[in-house]
Amino acid sequence: MRSIWNGAISFGLVSIPIKLVNATESHSISFRQIHTEDGGRIRYRKFCELEDREVTQGEIGKGYEDADGSIIPITDEDLSSLPIPTAKTIEIVAFVPADRIDPLQMDAAYYLQASGAPAAKPYTLLREALKRSNKVAIAKFALRGRERLGMLRVVGDAIAMHGLLWPDEVRAPEGVAPDTDVTVRDKELDLADALMDTLGEVDLEDLHDEYREAVEEVIAAKASGEALPQAPEPAAGGKVLDLMAALENSVRAARESRGEEAEHAEVKSLPQRTTARAAPKETGGKKSASTAKKTAAKKTAASAKKSTAKSGQGTKKTASKSTASKGTAKKTPAKKATPRKRSA
Repeated sequence: MRSIWNGAISFGLVSIPIKLVNATESHSISFRQIHTEDGGRIRYRKFCELEDREVTQGEIGKGYEDADGSIIPITDEDLSSLPIPTAKTIEIVAFVPADRIDPLQMDAAYYLQASGAPAAKPYTLLREALKRSNKVAIAKFALRGRERLGMLRVVGDAIAMHGLLWPDEVRAPEGVAPDTDVTVRDKELDLADALMDTLGEVDLEDLHDEYREAVEEVIAAKASGEALPQAPEPAAGGKVLDLMAALENSVRAARESRGEEAEHAEVKSLPQRTTARAAPKETGGKKSASTAKKTAAKKTAASAKKSTAKSGQGTKKTASKSTASKGTAKKTPAKKATPRKRSA
C-alpha cells in the first residue's frame, strides 16, 4: 500500500518511525459529465486570470486570500516547517477506555506501518501495551494543512488510527428528537426486544452494496444493447395505525424468515369500518342467473295476463252497453196523437 504521510509516533521518549497508509477504499461507481446532445466529455480547465491561459497541475500552488483581496503564497515547505511538534509526529497525549470515544467523532481510518527494521521493536511494544490495557491512545497529528485528533487502536497485528473530529466540530442534536410527549408501554418494549432478539446478529462480511451491483447491471445492459433490468414492484404499504400490531407482524415475519414458528406473535386486527348499506348476499352464479330469468318471465306473463283481462273486460262492457241501448229502443212504444178539439 502506498503511504500518504511519513513521520513517527511519539510515545513518551520512545520514537517509532511509521508510514501512514489509507485503511479504507471506495468501490462506488463514478460517472463522468457529458454533453447530452453528442456524448462529448465535459472537462474543467484551469486558467490563470492574469495571463489568460491554461496552466498545468505542476504550476498550481496554494495561496491565502487576505481581507483586502491580496493573495499570500504558501508553499509545502512553509507548512512542513511549522513550529509545532505534530508537523511530522503523531504525538500520543493520553490513554483512555474505548467507550469514552463518541462514534460521532469518528472520521477517516489509517494503518500505521512500521518504517524499517529499527521500528519493529517499539511498534510491537506499543501494540502489546494497547492490547493488555484494553485502552486506546489519543494523539494529535498534522495532515493536509491542519492539526487533527486521532485515536490509535489494535487491529489484528497492526496499529490503526482513526481521525477524530474536534469536540467543537460535533453539533448538538437540538431540535432533532420529537417535541411531543410519548408514552411507551412495557408490552411494546417487550415486543421490540423480541424483534431485536429474532433479528439477532449479522456477519458484516455477508453484507454487500446492492446499489452498486444494480448500477453495474444497468451499465452492462446498455453497453450490450439489451433491455434494462426492471425494478421490482414495491411492497404494498400503508399507514401504521396500530403499533402493537406492526410489532407483532414484524416479529412473526422475522421468525418465519428464519424458519421459526411464530408462537408468541399474536396479531390483533384493527376493527373495520362498517358502511351504511349492507352488501347483498351473493349466491351461486348459475342459480342466481336462472332464478332471475324465471322471475322475469313470471312477471312478464303476469303482466300480459292482466293486460289481456283488462282488454277483455273493456270489450264486454262496451258490447253490453250497445246491446242495452238497442233493446231500449225496441221496447219504447210510439206516442199516440191527441185529437184536437174543434171550437163551435
